[in-house]
Amino acid sequence: MLKRSLWALGCVVLPCWASADTIQGVVQDAAGLPVVDATVQVVGARTRTTTNAAGEFILQELSSDDVELHVRAPLYIHKNVHVHEGGQSLRIVLDETVMEIVDVTALPWHVSQMESAAPVSVLSGDALRDQQAATLGDTLGKQVGVHSSYYGPVAGTPIIRGLSGPRVLVAQNGLDVGDVSRSGPDHAVTGEATTARQIEILRGPATLFYGSGAVGGVVNVVDDRIPQDADTFGQWQLEYNGANNEPVVQGSVNTGVGDFAVHADGFWREADDLEIPGYAEAQPDGDGTYGVLENSAYDSQGATIGGSYLMENGFAGVSVGRLERTYGIPGHSHDGVAVQAELEQNRLQFVSEYSFDHDILAEARLRYGYTDYQHRELEGDAIGTVFTNELHEARLELFHQPFAEWRGALSLHVKHEDTAADGEEAFTPPSVTDMWALALMEEKHFGDWLVQLGARVERIEVDASDVRLDGDGDRGFYHIEQAFTPYSLSLGTVWDFTEGYNLAVSLSHSQRAPSTTESLSLGPHLGAGSYEVGAIFEFAANESGDWVVNFSDRALGMETANNIDISLRKFSGDVGFVVGAFYNRVDDFYYARATGLETESEHEHEHEHEEHAHEEDGHDEHDDELLPVYQFTPADAELYGAEAELHWQVYAPLTLRVTTDYTHATLRSGGNLPRIPPLRAGFAADYVAGPWKINASASHYFDADDTATLETKTEGYTWVDAEVSYGFSLLGDARVYLRGDNLLNETARVHSSFIKDIAPRAARSVSAGIRTTF
Repeated sequence: MLKRSLWALGCVVLPCWASADTIQGVVQDAAGLPVVDATVQVVGARTRTTTNAAGEFILQELSSDDVELHVRAPLYIHKNVHVHEGGQSLRIVLDETVMEIVDVTALPWHVSQMESAAPVSVLSGDALRDQQAATLGDTLGKQVGVHSSYYGPVAGTPIIRGLSGPRVLVAQNGLDVGDVSRSGPDHAVTGEATTARQIEILRGPATLFYGSGAVGGVVNVVDDRIPQDADTFGQWQLEYNGANNEPVVQGSVNTGVGDFAVHADGFWREADDLEIPGYAEAQPDGDGTYGVLENSAYDSQGATIGGSYLMENGFAGVSVGRLERTYGIPGHSHDGVAVQAELEQNRLQFVSEYSFDHDILAEARLRYGYTDYQHRELEGDAIGTVFTNELHEARLELFHQPFAEWRGALSLHVKHEDTAADGEEAFTPPSVTDMWALALMEEKHFGDWLVQLGARVERIEVDASDVRLDGDGDRGFYHIEQAFTPYSLSLGTVWDFTEGYNLAVSLSHSQRAPSTTESLSLGPHLGAGSYEVGAIFEFAANESGDWVVNFSDRALGMETANNIDISLRKFSGDVGFVVGAFYNRVDDFYYARATGLETESEHEHEHEHEEHAHEEDGHDEHDDELLPVYQFTPADAELYGAEAELHWQVYAPLTLRVTTDYTHATLRSGGNLPRIPPLRAGFAADYVAGPWKINASASHYFDADDTATLETKTEGYTWVDAEVSYGFSLLGDARVYLRGDNLLNETARVHSSFIKDIAPRAARSVSAGIRTTF
């Protein structure tokens, strides 16, 4: 079925013909001075040019005399200009901004984070290099509305507005990364930040573009592994991180000749156990570990090569990448032997984009990805559990020509995923998931208003073999088939109500099928410190009076969310800000409910036992041979909160930033959801004087005391960083830097972490490095 679907997506044959029109003009700032090297692009086409030293540009042989231009330049507000008649000369004025504005590739529309109805953040350039860490969650940890699950320095998935796991999709160039990080906090994310050009965060539902597995948001890692032009550029970096004696080497290069372009990148990092302030344990005893987080060392390396064939109106390219990572799993051992993970991933990507001179079709974009993933959990030299995932994914977007000034695309999306786990911690059975979807997205400007509409329907079929019933000896294996048809609707608007300001409102209705982890789990999940029971099961008493697990008579429902986002933005002049609020009402929200039971961690154990006092995190007060039992249960929930960031250029060398975010998440029947990040407030200052650059930041995490049943509170802390750097010429634009982290040497425990009570963040440390772009 997948092969037939991919064949159908690739068979797009349409007639083309051209007409010729020319648009020329000049791009200036508010003072009438030319804006040099501004990019002027025809929206919905690959036609683009840059302004010369006088700010002038010319676009020739356009397919229509009715086009929309997107104009952008660094440190200026992007602008869309409608041209209804070719052959005219334009004067386009761009206003300066203190906020960095970057085009977003994760959306089908040509927008930046200031032009989207839904809230979007972009981390790029020097800001990305300054914040990159060993895990994706830690790299994004300072972004508004984003936190990390933090499994020590070895694994950390992004948490967006309190949601993570199967609700937040991590993508690479628009396609699922294809790992198993969404099923367990100790599973590393394979999206690599060191070689990324930018990282885009869609806060809130992104189901229209990525499917029902993105009801909480998307993190899209964008790199240049498939080049789109023959320009020569690249970057390299050398760094030493003092927190764990970690050297980092990474670099990438793009170049080309004639109609062919090539790309290559690679990275390597290796770290010792992490140095921490004080004891690893929140309540140390005589065997407590001081000054180091044991079993947190890791090494990782990867490389990618890619190439493209460049055409006049598009390109087609392919890339092949390999990632390897070996890491310890803090707090995870069997019979005194520390557990490590060996991860391997091979990834193939194909991308083609082509613009048409056609009455109906404007552009076609085809993306295909194949991922072969495996990671083995090792107990010494013995293999404990092996996780594998094979993923095929393809998406075709067909953009139509403007119709009554409506612009948009029809999206066809298919995915085939084969996941398995084998070993003593195989808490989910093997399963095959097929998904196919159809979506339509449209937008139109009505004067000062931009309206964005979208709808998506998808079909998900899950085929699981060897579904096991635990307890009472050999109760056998079962074959389970599930099918769901979730749909999503979205309405958004951006109102430019006065010069330099806009108001954005986004409404969405989205549905999500429960993941295989939520529906089919049955067994010990030591990475989460729990024994997990899926939603298709229920507890019952056997003849001996012990608890056993049977299949439930309840039909699985879909999680249904209704979300509203409101953002007020100011982005011109010396002061810019974004202030937003959101409310998300979710019916049948699947969460891990504490049952009050405990069970032995080995699979051979047959019965559960009642337990009335244990900690949710599972590592503190219960016997080492017992695990608390949690069952994935649907319940109605609501999440709401606020986010804000303010940028103020006090005077030319000095810029100040203030940020804050807060999420409150509760069950409508009463009680809080677990591991919700607390209120956070941050302050940062950047000072630039010639080649010198100094920046410092402080983030205060308040006490986390809105806890769930059996969940412990977490004390707040203040995290302070500072960096000084010097720029010079060395095979391009080079910069050497010295950075200090956790300058107050705080014992910082992450409330959203499953191992917060045995794994604090790093101690005070100093890092140094050099990076160059060319």
